[in-house]
Amino acid sequence: MADATPPLPLRLLACVLDDDLDAAIALGLMDYLPSPADALLDPAHPDLPARLLDAQSRLRNAWQARERYRQRNARLARRAAEREARRAPPPLADRPAAPALPAGAAAILARAKAKAAGRSDG
Repeated sequence: MADATPPLPLRLLACVLDDDLDAAIALGLMDYLPSPADALLDPAHPDLPARLLDAQSRLRNAWQARERYRQRNARLARRAAEREARRAPPPLADRPAAPALPAGAAAILARAKAKAAGRSDG
């Protein structure tokens, strides 16, 4: 009894023509290597090897574009986080206490307080 399953290139082509790339990938589209006999498998599609290679190429390009898109989004998110970190004030625990008044200003303030206290007592 003969095997009724069509050759792999014909099954791949059927998936590609039906725009069922998931099935074609599952069957091994990305591992397909053309042979001279593939063009003779289907007289209606002598371009079978070219079609399968084109589908491989389009998928690779799409996957590379998706990877570039993901890398770009990660890069933009990282830059936004870095920018936000530069804008945000440091945490309170890391901040030094408010600087004390310079010695001269502290002396003037002390005299003014003493003078004001002397006026209110008297």
